[in-house]
Amino acid sequence: MERRPVSEDYRQAGFSGSVGFGVRPAVVVVDLVRAYLDPESPLFSPRYESVLRAVSTLVAAAHASSHPVVFTGVAYAKGGFDGGYFWRKVPSLHVFEDGSTLREFDARLQPEQGDLTIMKQYASAFFGTSLASTLHAVGVDTLLIAGVSTSGCVRATAVDALQFGFRPTIVREAVGDRTESIQQANLFDLEAKYADVCSLDDACAYLGRADIDLR
Repeated sequence: MERRPVSEDYRQAGFSGSVGFGVRPAVVVVDLVRAYLDPESPLFSPRYESVLRAVSTLVAAAHASSHPVVFTGVAYAKGGFDGGYFWRKVPSLHVFEDGSTLREFDARLQPEQGDLTIMKQYASAFFGTSLASTLHAVGVDTLLIAGVSTSGCVRATAVDALQFGFRPTIVREAVGDRTESIQQANLFDLEAKYADVCSLDDACAYLGRADIDLR
């Protein structure tokens, strides 16, 4: 018997619906800091350079239409006491310890005046932070999610965005992972269950149409 494509199998099983764009978007840039862009960092991958370029384009489009932009980073106290078991599970998280320059935003893409910066200790941008309350308070209903890594903090943020009542969309060119197979598997699974996935061009066009100033 001929096996049908995986995407068709998922659709037949009732996955891969769409939440669509709402009317009040924000861009969330997840953890695109020096730790992922500096060759001296254990978290570095040359794949993230193209992500940086795509995210810069996305952020510029959001700024041009006065939509909120959120930058997240990771920060731990000396010794990682506030990192719990996550700190133990992923030893490379020491690059985000207090005093490390690798936890800083890259000079090529930094938060501008009016952008929101969220520092976190765990994967999701929502866990242990005020992000959901802040965005709900200004009426945001749609999140365009970018950054790294797709299988980790981007994924966790997208899942929580859905659970907090936002419409999550992953911007395909603006997220990245260490290997292509992990990248594609996570994009497929996220689109099947938790978020929409769109192109950078479609995301920028949407930001240009949804011209409500929420900053």
